[in-house]
Amino acid sequence: MARIREVARHRVPPQATTTGRREGGEGVVSLRGAAVRVGGRTLWSGVDLEVGAGEFTAVLGPNGVGKSTLIKVVLGILPTAAGEVRVLGEAPGRAGHRIGYLPQRRNVDPSLRIRGIDVVRMGLDGDRWGVPLPLRFSARRRAARDRIAEVIELVGASAYAHRPLGECSGGQQQRLLIAQALVRGPELLLLDEPLDSLDLSHQGGVAALLGRICRAEGVSVVMVAHDVNPILPWLDRVLYLAEGGAAAGPPQQVITTRTLSRLYGAPVEVLRAGDGRLVVVGGGHGTEGGGGHGHHHELD
Repeated sequence: MARIREVARHRVPPQATTTGRREGGEGVVSLRGAAVRVGGRTLWSGVDLEVGAGEFTAVLGPNGVGKSTLIKVVLGILPTAAGEVRVLGEAPGRAGHRIGYLPQRRNVDPSLRIRGIDVVRMGLDGDRWGVPLPLRFSARRRAARDRIAEVIELVGASAYAHRPLGECSGGQQQRLLIAQALVRGPELLLLDEPLDSLDLSHQGGVAALLGRICRAEGVSVVMVAHDVNPILPWLDRVLYLAEGGAAAGPPQQVITTRTLSRLYGAPVEVLRAGDGRLVVVGGGHGTEGGGGHGHHHELD
């Protein structure tokens, strides 16, 4: 990616330290005592989270606790009711050009004829209006073309990037949309349920892709997830939201019987299946993959 930094206006991400902070002592995403209210209701409070450069963080919890709301807070779309939030060293909403964002997946009309490569290109210049650049800017246009081809290759979508998006499978569409979010070379990638509605094989493939991007490119990833198991091998930390409270830290410290029982205010048991999957049981608050409802929650 280094050879096309000019087009992406990408600054080399600061190196993460052992504390998960950027050089200068501040995390890529930092929440301290943060709380949010929506419609007069406190969704969560007392949230402390530090996401370092090149770290992969999952936001987990049952439906309705404000996981997607947290992403909106980081983007600067919603204000906090208390506490402090800093994003890439600035107030939320001030560093949008350094952030890639993938909202919740929507069904794509099978008749949609726009090509995958054009969807990716929209991430680079979709906010611009007017006629194409004149010939004297052809070097910049070539660099842009190279950049688009590079991120398409990065996400493994070269074989179908010229197909209409509506003819691509769900997993292929998601890879192209991730490429769109990456095309400007962000330092922070925010993803809202990117594995939702994908089958298990595509979930694993997209999760591995995100893990590789995080490690190889030094991009910090914050991902809202319904099910932690597909991404568990890649995670550095999780933020678990439940019953208005929160717990953050390494997965092995947060997804535990003791921590989840405290968050839910009811007995919850965390088990590990024979194949390594996490399963949460109990209290009527069991959550499938870390985010659903029911008595038996399988984090696969």
